[in-house]
Amino acid sequence: MFKKFYAKFIHFIKDEYKFIIFLAIFYIIFAWPVNYYIITGGGISDIDSRIEVKDSYSSKGSFNISYVTELKGTVMSYLISYVVPDWKRVSMDDYKYDEKESYQDLQFRSNLELDAANAKAIRIAYTLADKKYSITNTKIYVTGTFSEYKTKLKIRDEILSINGNSYATVLEYKNYLQTLDSKDLVLVKVLRNKKEKVIECKLYEVEGSKILGVTLQTVNAYEASPDIEIKFKDSESGPSGGLITTLDIYNKLTKKDLTKSLKIAGTGTIEEDGSIGEIGEVKYKLLGAVRNKADVFLVPKGNNYNTCIQLKKERNLKIKIIGVSHIEEAIKKLENLKS
Repeated sequence: MFKKFYAKFIHFIKDEYKFIIFLAIFYIIFAWPVNYYIITGGGISDIDSRIEVKDSYSSKGSFNISYVTELKGTVMSYLISYVVPDWKRVSMDDYKYDEKESYQDLQFRSNLELDAANAKAIRIAYTLADKKYSITNTKIYVTGTFSEYKTKLKIRDEILSINGNSYATVLEYKNYLQTLDSKDLVLVKVLRNKKEKVIECKLYEVEGSKILGVTLQTVNAYEASPDIEIKFKDSESGPSGGLITTLDIYNKLTKKDLTKSLKIAGTGTIEEDGSIGEIGEVKYKLLGAVRNKADVFLVPKGNNYNTCIQLKKERNLKIKIIGVSHIEEAIKKLENLKS
C-alpha cells in the first residue's frame, strides 16, 4: 500500500513540477516588474464631482483635468511598448532624486504634490474671487534626498523644528539656515512613524547657500467661506491639475460662467504667485482631450504650447488650443472666448 501511495505521489510531483515551471515562466513574462512606467495614452476627467463649494454657481459647460494613463511596467507591457506606436517607456530613474528611492517614495512625493496643488488652488481662487479663507494647519515634509549629501533625514519625515525654531513655510526655514555657520551641526525635530525624533544633520554650503541636502514640501490646510471640499481618488496624484482645479473653484465662486457651455480641458501646475508651470507628456494629454471631444485645451505657454500647436497641424486636430502663463491670463482669455 505504501508503494502505491509513493508512486502516485512521485507522479503528482513530476506533473506539479512542470506546472510550477510553467507558472513561473508565465509570471516572469506577464507580471515581473521592470524599472519603467509605461504611458499608454491620455484622457480627461470632469473635475466638477471632485470639488464641492457650498452654494456654488452652476456651469453650462465643464472643466476637465487632462491626464495620462500610466502603468507600472512589467516585462510584458515593456515588450508591447515596442510594438504599439503610442505606448511610451519612461524610466523610473527619471522621477527619482536619488537611485535609492523606491516606488513608494515616488508615490508619496506625487501624492503630496497633489495636496499642495489643491491647497494653492483654493488660496488663489478665493483671493481672486474676493472670498475669505485662512490657513488652519501647515505641514512640511521631506520629499527627496540626494546621494551626494549624507543625511539621516528620510522621505516622509515631517519637519517640526530646526534648532528649536518652527516656521510656517519652506522659505522661512531656508532663510533661517542662512543665518547659521556652515560648520554647525543642526538639530532637526521630525515626526517619523508617528513618533517625534531629533536628528543631528550636517549643513552644506552650495554656491553660497546653506542647505540640508533634502527637498521639502509645504502643504497647507485652509478654512474657507463658503465651505469647500476637494476629493480626488487615491490613484490620482501629481501637480499638473493645478490650473484646471483653480479655474473650477473660481468659476464656482463667481456669477460669470467661464465655461460658456464648452467642454474645456487643460493641464499645467499652479504656482504660489499664480503662474502656470509646464508639465510632462503634453502630447498624450492633448490627444486624450481630442479623443474625448473637448472644445478647448488650456496649456502652459512655452514648450508645452509649441508642442501642442505642432501636433495639431501634423494631425489636423479639431480643437482650440490656448496658451497661458498666469491664472489671471487664463481667466481673461476664457472670458473673451466665444462659445
